[in-house]
Amino acid sequence: MLTIGTLAKRTGTKVQTIRYYEQIGLMPEPGRTAGGQRRYGHMELDRLAFIRHARQLGFPLDAIRELLDLADHPGQSCSNADSIAQRQLKQVEDRIARLEALQTELQRMICDCAGGTVAECRVLEVLRDHSECLTNHDEIGA
Repeated sequence: MLTIGTLAKRTGTKVQTIRYYEQIGLMPEPGRTAGGQRRYGHMELDRLAFIRHARQLGFPLDAIRELLDLADHPGQSCSNADSIAQRQLKQVEDRIARLEALQTELQRMICDCAGGTVAECRVLEVLRDHSECLTNHDEIGA
């Protein structure tokens, strides 16, 4: 049996995150000692490692919940898991495309800057007047 601290160390997850996952139902309520200390077994270690890896791959918590439900019912078709992964891949590809557009715009701004005075600075000009920007990057957010 593992303490929450040991579980956190083994999975590279913060103790507060483990407690949060328990609160939202991604992790089951752990067994407790007579003194009320949480205790975890191999099953909880595996489940938390699964959640952690899915988070590292960028899956949102709702998708992880769906994947865990599928994992808890191994007789189901894996087509739903494939669909969830494909949805995540599409989101990653869209984000990469937006980031590449931002990269291009920033490179252009820097290259167009002659390095003169602040009054002539192309970087500041583009930031001041969005119409000078050639990239639609409103979806990225601040």
